Amino acid sequence: MDTWQYFVHRYMHQNKFLYRHVHSQHHRLVVPQAIGALYNHPLEGLLLDTVGVKTVDDHCGLWLPGNIFHLFFANNSAYHDIHHQLPGTKYNYSQPFFPLWDKLLGTHMPYVLVKRAEGGYEAKLMKD
Repeated sequence: MDTWQYFVHRYMHQNKFLYRHVHSQHHRLVVPQAIGALYNHPLEGLLLDTVGVKTVDDHCGLWLPGNIFHLFFANNSAYHDIHHQLPGTKYNYSQPFFPLWDKLLGTHMPYVLVKRAEGGYEAKLMKD
């Protein structure tokens, strides 16, 4: 599943036609939110949204204590937030479970969770 998601997602960013006419609809959401996992072109939905609950969690923008997905998978809402924060980014394509392909193919962008004064956490790019 992760292999399929990684390569289809990455190809949609690299192919200008597919990005412009299909995947760019999903990237209209600059701030990821849960429903954003399913906010996409119907063709993309058919190709990528096969594990709906996990992709909704990846796009919810929340780091919730005790979230079962965060306990077992390194690819989570914070990981995918980085992908959406920088327009035109070429990092963190992996979904929905493991960042394996990002790490193997040089598209992994590390992040840190920073506690916010007003509560909660924010995903920020890890500084060198």
